[in-house]
Amino acid sequence: MTTFVFQNPTKLIFGKDQLQKLPNELAVYGKKVLLVYGGGSIKRNGLYEEIMNLLTAHNFEIIEMAGVEPNPRLSTAKRGAELCKQHDIDVILAAGGGSVIDCTKLIASAAKYDGDAWDLVIGKASPQQALPFGTILTLTATSSEMNAGSVITNEETQEKYGWGGPLNYPKFSILDPAYTLTVPLDQTINGIVDTMSHIFEQYFHTGKNTAFQDEMCEAALRSVMATGEKLVKDPQNVELREAMMLSGVWGLNGFLSMGTRGDWGTHDIEHAISAVYDIPHAGGLAILFPHWMKQTYTRNPKRYVRLAINVFGVDPTGKTDEEIAMEGIDCLSEYWKKIGAPVTLADYNIDDSQLELIAEKAAINGPLGGYAQLSQEEVLTLLRACL
Repeated sequence: MTTFVFQNPTKLIFGKDQLQKLPNELAVYGKKVLLVYGGGSIKRNGLYEEIMNLLTAHNFEIIEMAGVEPNPRLSTAKRGAELCKQHDIDVILAAGGGSVIDCTKLIASAAKYDGDAWDLVIGKASPQQALPFGTILTLTATSSEMNAGSVITNEETQEKYGWGGPLNYPKFSILDPAYTLTVPLDQTINGIVDTMSHIFEQYFHTGKNTAFQDEMCEAALRSVMATGEKLVKDPQNVELREAMMLSGVWGLNGFLSMGTRGDWGTHDIEHAISAVYDIPHAGGLAILFPHWMKQTYTRNPKRYVRLAINVFGVDPTGKTDEEIAMEGIDCLSEYWKKIGAPVTLADYNIDDSQLELIAEKAAINGPLGGYAQLSQEEVLTLLRACL
């Protein structure tokens, strides 16, 4: 494995009724709070009222910013940063899923930056300071509640990129599975796919001496699949929600990837798709990943054989490595289809008219992927296979 330095400063506050700790956690940073949320689900599930009652009782001044999109937009983050400057905000509170938290990360840094917030996303400038922020998670998927990553869409240029840095870690994150009970079935499915996809991105690496990391990924995938299959049939089961919530945290909080460098090319391709078509991120990943696996199988056949046997339970008896690997990939496709994930780009009414543009956007910085580098032409081949 490679040398590495690991540090995750986020305080995780997990379990039933932990929202009561919110006032004390926020008070460390000040009394003026920007409350960031999405389309109003926190009002429907009662979380909004609980937050407001708690903070009002403890004399916090609250400025609200609603309307964060499922694929958070640059313009929305800029609006939040401007509110922070206008109201001299001390601390930001993100209440929602990964999109709300991702947007909050850019708001926090842009509030302390005088230039264009997009500079921070594309690496033209590095944040030197940021407002502190905490999160209350309502949708299990991205681990944005315990990592430094963020994905932002520039709607004017149809660009969508991931970015991150040490200032992007939440100071604290409150995770009560009860607040995920009202998540719609399609978003629950997306959360399962997203969590698995993050693990796959870390599992496909070129590191050596990584038996521990590999087995952790395999165990995590088996657990997520078992829990996910039950959850889509019983979405009101709080114990299943709890198990999935913790799985989502561990899927991308840095622990599974110590000493390795994952691929992440599939994420780059999906970002290009949803920048053009604004589809759900996890839906795009569900379509792409099986085809990416089949296209990259020859890069390291033994990796796919191991995945098929250890995660999907494929019996290798009397089969070639290719047969074992392809059976494993088919098992993944069938699992995602069984829980209700999309199968083809046509499921989102996407045809071949913009595929060349998507491939160009995905490979704008050259071949992509840390495990199996794909050229722009190879990305286009992959996209055509997904139709």
